[in-house]
Amino acid sequence: MTNAIKIFLPAVISFIVGIILTPIATHYFYKYRMWRRISRDNNLPENSNNVFNKIHDHNAEVSTPRTGGMIIWISVILTLAVVSLLDYLFVSELSNKMYFISRSQTLLPFFTLIVASLIGLGDDFLQIFGKGKWTTDPMVLRYIKIGIILSLGIIIGMWFYVKLGYSSIYIPWYGFVNLGYLFIPFFILVMISLWSSSVIDGVDGLSGGVLASIFTAYTLIAFFNNQVELATFCAVITGGTLAFLWFNIPPARFYMGETGMIGLTVTLSVIAFLTHTVLLLPIIAFPLFITSLSNVIQIGSRKLRNGKKVFLFAPLHHHFEALGWPKYKVTMRYWIVSIITAILGVIISIIS
Repeated sequence: MTNAIKIFLPAVISFIVGIILTPIATHYFYKYRMWRRISRDNNLPENSNNVFNKIHDHNAEVSTPRTGGMIIWISVILTLAVVSLLDYLFVSELSNKMYFISRSQTLLPFFTLIVASLIGLGDDFLQIFGKGKWTTDPMVLRYIKIGIILSLGIIIGMWFYVKLGYSSIYIPWYGFVNLGYLFIPFFILVMISLWSSSVIDGVDGLSGGVLASIFTAYTLIAFFNNQVELATFCAVITGGTLAFLWFNIPPARFYMGETGMIGLTVTLSVIAFLTHTVLLLPIIAFPLFITSLSNVIQIGSRKLRNGKKVFLFAPLHHHFEALGWPKYKVTMRYWIVSIITAILGVIISIIS
C-alpha cells in the first residue's frame, strides 16, 4: 500500500503542478509568438503538396506555440521540488518514500529527460527565433541534430555498459542474451528509432494521449519489477503528460514540439533498458513504432520504386487523414490502440 501511495501521489502532484503551470506558460508562449515562422509545406517532397494541403492547417502551424512539451519536463522538476520540500518540512516515512531520485534507478533517466528536452528546446528555438534558413528546418540542421542525439546515445550507452554493468537484453520466454560491447550500438539504434517516431506530434492531442498510455504501462512494469523509484518517475511523467493533454485536446493550445518529443522518446529508451523490456517496445509503444516504420516504408518505396508511394501521405496518421478521417477520429483511435497495446505489453512483461 505504501509503495502504491509513493507512486501515485507524486503523479497527482505532477498533474496539479502541470495544470497550474500551463496558463502561466501559455501566456508567455503567445506573448513571445513561440511558433514556426514558416510552414512545413516549403520542405515537402515534390508532388506531395496537393495531399498535404488537403489535411494540413497552415494557419494553425504558424500561430500555435510549439514548445508545449516544456509543461511536462518542468512539471517533473517542480514535482521533485515539491516532494523534497514535503520531506524537509514533514519528516515521515511517507514523505521520504515519495522522493523518487535514486542513483540505481532514476538518476540516469532523469538526466536524460532534462538533457534531451533541452536539446529539443534548442531546436524549437532555432525555428522560432532563428534567422534565414534556420527557420525552415534545413538538412544541415537535421544532420547537426542527428549528430547531437548520436553523441548523447553514445554517452548513455557507455554509462549503461561501463557504470551500470549492462551488457545483456532480455528475450521474453527465453532469457538474457549477452551482447558484450555490442550493447552500446544496440542501445543507440533503439534510441534513434524511438526518436524518429517524434513525427507523431502532428495532430492535436495525438502524441500526448499515446505517450501517457506508454508511460502508464512502464509505471506498472517497473512496479511489478519492484523498481519503485522508477515506477514513480514514470508516473510523474504520466501526470505531467496528462496535464499537457488537458490543454491539447482539439483545438490544441500548443504542440508538444521537439522539446517534448525528443525528451520523452529518448527517456523512454532508457526506461525500456532499465526494465529489460526493450524487445517489447514494438508492442508497448506500437503507435510510435508504426509511425516511424511508415516513414521508412514510404521513403524506401520512393527510392526503390521510382517515386511510387505506399501511403497517400506519411507518417501513417496523415495517411488516415488523407483517406478522409477527421482529426479527432484519428486521435481517438490512436489512443484506443495505444491503451490496448500498452496493456498487452504489461501482460507479456509479467508472464514472460
